[in-house]
Amino acid sequence: MKIGNVEIKTPLALAPIAGVTDMAFRQVCRSFGAGYVETEMVSAKALSFNDKKSLELMELADDEHPCAIQIFGSEPDIMADAAKLAAEKGADIVDINMGCPAPKIANNGSGSALMKNPSLCGEIVQAVKSAVDVPVTVKIRKGFDENTLTAVDVAKECEKNGVDAVIVHGRTRQQYYSGQCDLDIIKAVKENVSVTVIGNGDVRDIKSAEKMLDYTGCDGLMIARAALGSPWIFKTLKEYFEKGIIIELPSPEQRLKIMADHIELVCKYKGEKMGMLQSRKQISWYLKGFRGAAAFRNEAGRVCTLDDMYALIDRVLNTI
Repeated sequence: MKIGNVEIKTPLALAPIAGVTDMAFRQVCRSFGAGYVETEMVSAKALSFNDKKSLELMELADDEHPCAIQIFGSEPDIMADAAKLAAEKGADIVDINMGCPAPKIANNGSGSALMKNPSLCGEIVQAVKSAVDVPVTVKIRKGFDENTLTAVDVAKECEKNGVDAVIVHGRTRQQYYSGQCDLDIIKAVKENVSVTVIGNGDVRDIKSAEKMLDYTGCDGLMIARAALGSPWIFKTLKEYFEKGIIIELPSPEQRLKIMADHIELVCKYKGEKMGMLQSRKQISWYLKGFRGAAAFRNEAGRVCTLDDMYALIDRVLNTI
């Protein structure tokens, strides 16, 4: 799969997820076969005020390329300036968020609110394309609500203004993450533009991945929730699509080792105190499916140190 001049060896991408797809998680997913990854979304407006936390979200590791930095906003000139910063930070691709359903984003005219205004989407793409030499993508939704199903119109407007790829989540903003992903809208976008189209929504295993690819004809898949606590999904899909092999899932002991390695990496980058605080939800996701998982996830919400996590792992191992 190609996005502009960037070649993606394995067309499996990690979706940008606020508070989740930090440098450590991106590297873990890449180690399991994600072809490219995206940062958490970064506010263009905050960057214009030189916000330290926003700048930190754009930090990339040397070994996580190709990587996209995702920006959000609704003012073309400010988005263009943010894109320049992203390129300076080493982004291989700049991705424009046009799908975030969060009220604090959409109510300010950004994210999924842009789905109500295809012409503005095109203006933003044009401004960003003019500002950077790297490929530019957009991540869109089916529409804002059932009365505003604009995915095809937005995709066409973005293509007209030079976008290099369109990522389509088959739900409206109104749906958030409920209901089913609409494969028909992804298929419609693919049939109406000539640029790379990546499908997103409800890809959780080989069967759902194969269905999306076969039905929509999309060029690649973007995975979000299915990777939480299960980053090996990329290896599962990669081995199947490249070699026709169905690999065994990690054993409980292997899952816990992957979790420990992941959280240690978080702490390496963020320090133990902040790293453990931010990793509590990650630990909870990894523990899903274990015997006594509810109680263990409750404990995960209180871990403060790596030693706390190691002790929790020992208790989980004793139940296997």
